[in-house]
Amino acid sequence: MVNVKKYNLVLKYFVLILTLLVSGINCSAQFSVTQIEGKQINVNEKANSLAEYNVYIAPYRNRINDDLDNVLAICPETLDKSKGKWQTTIGDLLADITLLKANPVFKKRENLDIDICILNHGGIRSILPVGNVTTRTAFEIMPFENTTIVVALKGEQIAEFATYFVAGKKPHPIAGITFTIDNQNKVKDIKVNNSPLDLGKTYHVITSDYLSNGGDNMEFFKKGLKLYDLNYKLRNILIDYFKDVDIIPVSKIVKVTTEESAEK
Repeated sequence: MVNVKKYNLVLKYFVLILTLLVSGINCSAQFSVTQIEGKQINVNEKANSLAEYNVYIAPYRNRINDDLDNVLAICPETLDKSKGKWQTTIGDLLADITLLKANPVFKKRENLDIDICILNHGGIRSILPVGNVTTRTAFEIMPFENTTIVVALKGEQIAEFATYFVAGKKPHPIAGITFTIDNQNKVKDIKVNNSPLDLGKTYHVITSDYLSNGGDNMEFFKKGLKLYDLNYKLRNILIDYFKDVDIIPVSKIVKVTTEESAEK
């Protein structure tokens, strides 16, 4: 016959021991970092192990170079930002294709169209050379990680940009907008997509994240009504466009017209 009192006592001890064991396991499982150590490994031409490092990284370096040197398109002539007072061939290309490639993305997300593209002359870091165009070419032209931002601006701020453009005397890349500089160095006849600028209308302008924050003294962007981050890097737009075409077109469209001075 089972002794109930004895059985209950054993059961209590068993539960107590089990509880202590579980508590001990939980306590021992809690670790914390008390010290971090590191050391510097010298990698240079004088290091005895340089050849060893080269062997190690060679497969990765070769794979990256193969990807970067993959020919995507052909450029019929060298496009250079230093050639042109108010427009450059490479600036026109960058603005045109940014508007072209980003608009479908914006349209799908917001059911709106991008009206204008404004980039900056200083953001172009290399020429687009005649001949083979590769992924490496895109990295050389746009080495930074700038992404595209669409800013909703009133027509008043578009007019401010045109004034800024003329005052700075730099051929900033533009698309979707045209204007005339008169013989007094003033802006007139501003048009957006061939229609006269409406100062009270809201226009959607695509630019870089750097400029959307007022970079390069483009303070008018800070007056934006709303910002849309497309998460689409300018460099990736270049690469995607290069993949789409065989021969890169060279634009001849006049976006900035100048009136000849009456004084000869």
